[in-house]
Amino acid sequence: MSEGPVLRLLALHGYRQSERRFRQRTGALRKALRGRAELVALSAPHLVPGDEDDDDDGDDPPRGWWFSGPGTFDAGEAAAAPLGLEESLTAVAAALAERGPFDGLLGFSQGAALAAMVCALRARGDPRFPVTFAILVAGFASRAPAHGHFYRDPIALPTLHVVGDADAVIAAPLSRELAQCFVEPVVLSHPGGHFVPAAAPQKKVYLEFLGRFRPTQG
Repeated sequence: MSEGPVLRLLALHGYRQSERRFRQRTGALRKALRGRAELVALSAPHLVPGDEDDDDDGDDPPRGWWFSGPGTFDAGEAAAAPLGLEESLTAVAAALAERGPFDGLLGFSQGAALAAMVCALRARGDPRFPVTFAILVAGFASRAPAHGHFYRDPIALPTLHVVGDADAVIAAPLSRELAQCFVEPVVLSHPGGHFVPAAAPQKKVYLEFLGRFRPTQG
């Protein structure tokens, strides 16, 4: 452990995950960042209805940040009437205010897409989102026309985009497309699929990126 304060990142899980599930799936990353950054996970406000997979826990139902249709989500769908995004932005703002201070965001999959939207609002001066940077893993830009305004202007906030070359859920080109929405993005490719990588090559890049920032607390 290094001495002194560490960076604090609000962690936004993927679709059909939750705060607890995301903590379980990011154990290797949290270990890799120990002494440099702390991850604080947040559950999305919306329950995913009708999900009866065998591994679902009744006390920890799967959640989502927004829906492309009634109770459904498809990252590739240009949803005419997406539902639930405003509630999720409000939930993120509340977490930043009540559980902060936070230095940045870590988002995975749909959580990375949401984090990118938060970055866009922050870059425009929205005071609800006092973050300095974001790490976006398997992110994508929403296809919903109602969300197009988030990508209208280049997003001037430091970001690290983690792209899985074998990702079968969010294809690598979608994550690279999101990176192009940012000013001077850092892009980290890995040979794996739809997960948060934390092997030695990725750890090195994470730490290099985080080394650009100083904790706000302490």
